[in-house]
Amino acid sequence: MALSFFDQFMSLVFMGIPLMALALTLPWILFPTPTLRWLNNRLLTLQNWFIGRFTHELFLPVNVPGHKWALLLASLMLFLISLNMLGLLPYTFTPTTQLSLNMGLAVPFWLATVIIGMRNQPTESLGHLLPEGTPTLLIPVLIIIETISLFIRPLALGVRLTANLTAGHLLIQLIATAASVLLPLMPTVAILTGILLFLLTLLEVAVAMIQAYVFVLLLSLYLQENV
Repeated sequence: MALSFFDQFMSLVFMGIPLMALALTLPWILFPTPTLRWLNNRLLTLQNWFIGRFTHELFLPVNVPGHKWALLLASLMLFLISLNMLGLLPYTFTPTTQLSLNMGLAVPFWLATVIIGMRNQPTESLGHLLPEGTPTLLIPVLIIIETISLFIRPLALGVRLTANLTAGHLLIQLIATAASVLLPLMPTVAILTGILLFLLTLLEVAVAMIQAYVFVLLLSLYLQENV
């Protein structure tokens, strides 16, 4: 029983096709595509409003050169939200519970911001490793600490997303299993457990959206430091 709880996080293969490839490809089909009509339908209008509002809020503190990343980060935001939300459906696979995928997204984006900073403003980028007014004796220690914290950033991005989604899925499965076991024995307790499961599912919907937003928001903050 303990091992079966983690079976949902295994990247399975169906008819020779890895589910990871399908789970990463199919969400893009669900998005409505722009039309040639003057007036869009409600779904497309809502999608355009959401993308515009999110992009405006995300890049409000970022300098103008960093606005070139708007399309890339907005696409990443929609992609992560889609994967997280679809993973809450029954009998689905959630790719963002895999640390390898999250690190594969976090490391290139983080490295791109660092490279941009080193190329465009190397003095300011290296200046983040040593705060102004640091005592002379603490300079070597602070440089080491800031360097370590710089390289931990992509790991924190990937682990945060993986841990939050994995914990939520495990809680949902544990409570659902408890409700099914208690139903023939104590129906009242099972009903209360089902209500708790419903509330937890609503919480996981919010977590799925918030974690995608936090992932992209932190990338924009890293970008802000280097442009």
